[in-house]
Amino acid sequence: MTAGGDGDDAYHHRNLRATLLEAAERSLRENGAEQLSLRELAREAGVSHAAPRRHFADRQALLDALAESGFARLGAELRTARDAAGEAFGPRLHAVAVAYLRFATEDAALLKVMFAGKHRAGAERIVEAAAVPFGLLHDLIRQGQEEGVLEPGDVQRTGVVLFATMQGIAALVNGALVAPELLDGIVETAVDQFLRGSRRT
Repeated sequence: MTAGGDGDDAYHHRNLRATLLEAAERSLRENGAEQLSLRELAREAGVSHAAPRRHFADRQALLDALAESGFARLGAELRTARDAAGEAFGPRLHAVAVAYLRFATEDAALLKVMFAGKHRAGAERIVEAAAVPFGLLHDLIRQGQEEGVLEPGDVQRTGVVLFATMQGIAALVNGALVAPELLDGIVETAVDQFLRGSRRT
């Protein structure tokens, strides 16, 4: 397909929205959010510069769509990791923590867009999408409490401690303070320490 005017086939690109989001994610990884441009994405997709506005009214709408799809993908990846780990709480927690940190270090710029979008006024769709991965974490903590592995109490408060631990590790890796190849070992140690600190006595 070649770029053309407003009436050409570019407007009827059935997968244009998905194509633009994929290109936007690549641009985020390579250049960061500051360099994200609808015009450049249109050029990469081979459509007219006006075509993306059929799906995204402006750059902010594109960022919001990226945040929403990012949370959906994160939720799916956490669920896949949890389910592949079996039924036991400990292995599930390790697997979910590893999956989250892979996402947070490989797609750091996207994660930043996701959290920024979540706190914008009128971002109900992003908040709804974010509820899926965070709900999974809360359900996992609830499982640990029900099995007597974790101290009973406020699930959300315990979740904040776990999330802060994972975000701290991600920040160290993304800031080049910890080598990425050390990530798996650090996650294992961090989760073990979290379990010991939160264990029911």
